[in-house]
Amino acid sequence: MLAIGVLGLILAMMAESFHAVAASKVHAEDRLYADRAGRAVMWEMTKEIRGAVQTPIVPSRVVFIGAGHNAFGNTADSLTMSTLDSGHGRAIVGYGAENIVSWSTVGNPHHPGWLMLRRSQQSGLLDTNDSGNPVILAPNVISLHLRYFDGDQWTENWDSTALPPGRQLPVAVAIEMRMATPSGSILDFGTEVMIPMAVSQW
Repeated sequence: MLAIGVLGLILAMMAESFHAVAASKVHAEDRLYADRAGRAVMWEMTKEIRGAVQTPIVPSRVVFIGAGHNAFGNTADSLTMSTLDSGHGRAIVGYGAENIVSWSTVGNPHHPGWLMLRRSQQSGLLDTNDSGNPVILAPNVISLHLRYFDGDQWTENWDSTALPPGRQLPVAVAIEMRMATPSGSILDFGTEVMIPMAVSQW
């Protein structure tokens, strides 16, 4: 009986140890997945912001509107801008057509306190507000904070329609984003993006 009791105690300790290892593995995998997803979103936003259009050589539709919002006590900003085509590269005959791209957040109905980051797009050649069906890029955003540098100072909002031609784009945009993992951990992402077509005008 004593041997059975000792064996039971050892098995219980081993089971607890295995459970801790399994939980740690799941937690690490959740963080890794969320980190990869966050980096992918930051890369996509950075690429498109760098492609913001403002050129006196070829007539362009300059749109760059960043607005501050709050949701669940956190910052949930939005950005709408005219940018080059999805490849952001030169075609045989020059740059491709412009697109109007919007980044915004909406509450996640399946997880209170989380936001869904969504992206919508329409052709910059069309005079329409129909941006089609937004694509959800991340369902686990806690906050999205965008700031804009005009060459002298950082501001919380940007409206290209209120600025003179040649000065309608910010010199740089700072992106700060927080995302949650399924286990409840918080990951922080941040970067600053220079806009080449804005710098070339100064």
